[in-house]
Amino acid sequence: MPPFQPLEPQAGAIMPLARTDTRTVSTLLAQFGLRLQLLPLDEAIPGSYWGAPEAGLIGTTVYVRPDTPLHSLLHESCHVICMDETRREQLHTDAGGETPEEDAVCYLQILLADRIPGFGRKRALSDMDAWGYTFRLGSAQRWFEEDAEDARQWLLRHALIDNSSRPCYRLRRH
Repeated sequence: MPPFQPLEPQAGAIMPLARTDTRTVSTLLAQFGLRLQLLPLDEAIPGSYWGAPEAGLIGTTVYVRPDTPLHSLLHESCHVICMDETRREQLHTDAGGETPEEDAVCYLQILLADRIPGFGRKRALSDMDAWGYTFRLGSAQRWFEEDAEDARQWLLRHALIDNSSRPCYRLRRH
């Protein structure tokens, strides 16, 4: 069992997938070669590290339900994007990775939030705080704006973003 449990959000406090256009999200993930698998609301989510309603991972498929938080869907998707090919080939539930990669995952999910109409960076940062992400500066926004250059550099080194911090729509190779 994971040592950390997400905070219980207030009802409606975190934006679920159902409040956006699923096709847009599916198209965004497809640009990276990922597949979004939407499940019925009452079905268990395969590959979910935290359990439903959090997103699940098996290979390059991201499993979600309408109540899956958008930030969770993006976070797990970014794990797949940021991991190397060897781990991706064996991926089932636990994305693993070291702290620098986890930071890069968080950074990239914030960038990708802007690609989802009605969600965006500001809402993603707020939802990350509401879920229970912790950062040295006390909030996801302060971390992103003031303390995330190492995460940005990691993404640049692996050619996952360009010099203007725009996603390159590819998976990490090695």
